[in-house]
Amino acid sequence: MSPPLTGKVALVTGGARGIGAATCRELAELGAEVVVTDVLDDEGSALADELQQAGHRAFYRHLDVADEDAWSDSVAEVIARSGRLDTLVNNAGIGTFEDVEAETLDGYRRVIGINQVGVWLGMRAVIPQMRAQGSGSIINISSIFGAVGGFGGSVAYHASKGAVRLMTKNAAIRYAKEGIRVNSVHPGFVDTPMVEPAKGTDMEQAILANTPMGRWGRSEEIATVIAFLAGDGASFMTGSEVYADGGWTAQ
Repeated sequence: MSPPLTGKVALVTGGARGIGAATCRELAELGAEVVVTDVLDDEGSALADELQQAGHRAFYRHLDVADEDAWSDSVAEVIARSGRLDTLVNNAGIGTFEDVEAETLDGYRRVIGINQVGVWLGMRAVIPQMRAQGSGSIINISSIFGAVGGFGGSVAYHASKGAVRLMTKNAAIRYAKEGIRVNSVHPGFVDTPMVEPAKGTDMEQAILANTPMGRWGRSEEIATVIAFLAGDGASFMTGSEVYADGGWTAQ
């Protein structure tokens, strides 16, 4: 019996490390051809090489998700190489800790440009091909902080991830009759390079105290959720927001 994603082609942004890298590995294990994209070229290329050496189909491409032309070129290359594009995982993201008063205009615009505008550009770039195929799954990575106020800081991150949540629902409604499913995943605090500044601080203790499971999530735990949404087992799911947060938003 073939793996469930055999014959599928998936593009993952921010794929070089963290949740993105775990997702690339999970999708590849399930049979998909994986396009690893990032701006971290050495790490992204190394991951693609790792997947190839394990017998999977994969390649790396540099992609700045805030660059409109880079999206057009990347999707065109995938279609030229593979003939189709079945899954987009909009995972690339950055964050800042500043609150409303401390955030700068440049900082705010940078976070919005990658986390919010990048997701929109990605959806816009892949939808024509998915429409032509009559099928596709777009998975936008939001956050628990796209739905709740957190600790009162990181205003730009909250704004961007809240926008991802509603852009997902909007696109899901727009393309539901064209076979294109659009869902969002909302991780809690996951042990990735993004949270390294909090390690060993009072912030880490606050995070763990506010997570009912009392631990950091693992990238692989989020990747399995993403892979489920990519597959046919989620064929009646669109516009859904799936939380993998150790119970944070259940409080």
